Parts: sequence; structure tokens; C-alpha cells
Amino acid sequence: QVQLVESGGGLVQAGGSLRLSCVASGGSFTWYVMAWFRQAPGEEREFVAAVNWSGGSTTYSDSVKDRFTCSRDNAKNTVYLQMNSLKPEDTAIYYCAAYRSRTSVPRSSLVAYNDWGQGTQVTVSS
Repeated sequence: QVQLVESGGGLVQAGGSLRLSCVASGGSFTWYVMAWFRQAPGEEREFVAAVNWSGGSTTYSDSVKDRFTCSRDNAKNTVYLQMNSLKPEDTAIYYCAAYRSRTSVPRSSLVAYNDWGQGTQVTVSS
């Protein structure tokens, strides 16, 4: 089990950029697939992006593909979400999540993830 702490959220205008960070502790970071999910008010939590243990394979939702980049720095136990060309519909609480696996392809299913952070708010104004 790992503990996850997100940071980097905030208020940004449409078209702007933000970079979220998530620091993991309490486990062997390189044994974990890392992901980002988001939840808007009144909506279900949805998958955004994931990266496998090495950083060599990523998966994205169609809604963020080509705008967001998920990456990790195993030396810093940190996963990032670089968000560009932000839209008002990207407004949500963004959660970092993890599950233990050395799989080559990270999963996008919410139920696969065992460990979750507390979330960081991202608000995009029009």
C-alpha cells in the first residue's frame, strides 16, 4: 500500500496549462502503476491517464488525449499530469491512484486501483 499526496491544482483560464504532481510514500514506487482520475460535481469519477511502472507505456482517455501528458520520475517517487489547452469541461477534482503491478500496459478501470490520494481541485474558467 502507498500513500499518495497530490498538488498543483488551481484556477486557470481556458487555453491555459497546469501541472499536477503526486508524491508516493510507503511502498516500492517502481512496483506500481500510477494514474489520474477526475470527478466533476454530480458526475462519476472517470479515468484520465495512467503510466506503467517504468514510464514506458501510457494510456489516456479520448477526452484528454493530445492535450494531457502523464509521466513519472521514479527517482522522486512522483507522477505528473501536464495539462495543456485546458477547457471548462476539465474542471474537476483530480485524484492520483495506484495499483501494484509490473504490467506493461496500465489499466484504465477504476476498480483496478487500490490506493488513492485526497484530490486536488482544478477549475478552468471560460
